[in-house]
Amino acid sequence: MAANSSNAVIFLIAALFDIAMCVFLLRVLLQLTSAHFHNPISQLIWRLTNPVSGRLARALPRWRRLDPASAIVLLAIAMIYVRVVAACYNLSLGWPESCWIAILKVASLTLNLYTLSLFAIAIISWIGPGVSNPAANVLWSLNEPLLRPVRRLLPPISGLDLSPIPVMLALQFADRLLPLPGLFHQ
Repeated sequence: MAANSSNAVIFLIAALFDIAMCVFLLRVLLQLTSAHFHNPISQLIWRLTNPVSGRLARALPRWRRLDPASAIVLLAIAMIYVRVVAACYNLSLGWPESCWIAILKVASLTLNLYTLSLFAIAIISWIGPGVSNPAANVLWSLNEPLLRPVRRLLPPISGLDLSPIPVMLALQFADRLLPLPGLFHQ
């Protein structure tokens, strides 16, 4: 019984950290892909992250389309996540190892976030092509840089855009290649 409650607590901690990391990761990715700023989804991400990133951005201004303040906050959250999970399992990790695992966690989260968003955009394009809503617009902005090169090789077939499938397979293949310890791959 104690093991189950311990696992549930660790799951909850990991889930909360994953949500926080995803929000800051989305801020970084939406700015990198030049997603429409006035979109309600973009505005939500901006408002959720601005209290922390906005303060740090005063010291670290944007560089081209990269928001270093949000990227640093994302890495800091990932680092805290690694240290908390390691403490839950009574593991002793050095700072270099913790930093490396945090970077791998962010990479894995990025690959999985893109996979999920590609899956969503594929469903939207197959069920309701041409449908315009805030979520679809953000998903298109986010995924278009990944899909454009594949569409050159794999054009739509009978009106169906199959380009997300090979991209999702490649993203999941890359995720499996990351040397992220299973303990942190939740």
